[in-house]
Amino acid sequence: MSEGALIARIHGSVSELSASEWDALTPGGNPFVTHAFLSAMEQSGSVGGHSGWQPAPIVIEEADGRLAAALPAYLKQHSQGEYVFDHAWADAWHRAGGSYYPKLQIAVPFTPATGPRLLTRRSELALPLLSAAEALCRDNGLSSAHATFIEPGQVPVFEEAGWLLREDIQFHWENRGYASFDDFLAVLSSRKRKDLRKERAKAQEGVEIRALRGDDITTRHWDAFWAFYQDTGSRKWGRPYLTREAFTLLGRTMGESILLVMAFLDGEPVAGALNFIGAEALYGRYWGAVVDKPFLHFELCYYQAIEAAIALGLSRVEAGAQGGHKLARGYEPVRTVSAHYIVHEGLRAAIADYLEQERAGIARDQIWLDERSPFRKDD
Repeated sequence: MSEGALIARIHGSVSELSASEWDALTPGGNPFVTHAFLSAMEQSGSVGGHSGWQPAPIVIEEADGRLAAALPAYLKQHSQGEYVFDHAWADAWHRAGGSYYPKLQIAVPFTPATGPRLLTRRSELALPLLSAAEALCRDNGLSSAHATFIEPGQVPVFEEAGWLLREDIQFHWENRGYASFDDFLAVLSSRKRKDLRKERAKAQEGVEIRALRGDDITTRHWDAFWAFYQDTGSRKWGRPYLTREAFTLLGRTMGESILLVMAFLDGEPVAGALNFIGAEALYGRYWGAVVDKPFLHFELCYYQAIEAAIALGLSRVEAGAQGGHKLARGYEPVRTVSAHYIVHEGLRAAIADYLEQERAGIARDQIWLDERSPFRKDD
């Protein structure tokens, strides 16, 4: 596709594109759409090959070949690792005689964290980017395109383009100007405040907890975390999404953007939680343990993340997908949005009806969760 002096192309990987030009499109400080993160997914074999995630970044180039805009996109042969579930849509379309796969996924692989999906500092290029994605689907027999965990400021662009919007709920912790963890505890109800203190004391008993960043994270730490991650991944997803090499590459290229919180017993690492540091938020990603210790998961993943966000002056903690248990620990329900372009009119109409009913259920869930907030009612 070309428009004036601008040319839209699809590439085979993010790695083959200029890192400086790509990162110039993402000035907002989200770690997951950086060239380093997306390239690490490719170079480690976590995407590509037989993973079912084939990198297909769509870019708009200036006449001289420089990047003007981009979509982090993948051709998908399945619906794993997305955290916005469309298996029922795929099954219905297959029963009707259609082929749902391959589809186009505009997302960060295996990462249910909100962020920009339209990478450009020129707002007038946002709609042409989506037009290019639509044309790719129509011209190549793809059933659909899906953009997941879109940052709120970009949702209206997808709506203007006529994509179907879908809502869900995550749990985020909001920093209301707290100077310490005790400041945060002070705004909780008395019962919840006592519960959290008891949980932390129980979790910390007998272990040493360290927060590691940058060069402090060594091969020994990554080897230990890989064991934790494999255990969690095999139980949740059947097989881990990331390869061992992914952690080495991420540590090498993004070490200062990583916070690895680990628990040690007699000097040996026994549990860990991996976080990424953005300009505004701390993003909790993976957790694992080789011991069964009460409340250690909550301590490493939620309470340590809150303390880190306060210390770093960040506005929120995004603790990943699902998890109603986060509510009692000060993480509040927040709307997340995905957008969907469906080529076939009949399938599009059926999905639109489904989403209307689903939105009503999500709204009821939001009300129910808001009523069970752990914060003091006068706060």
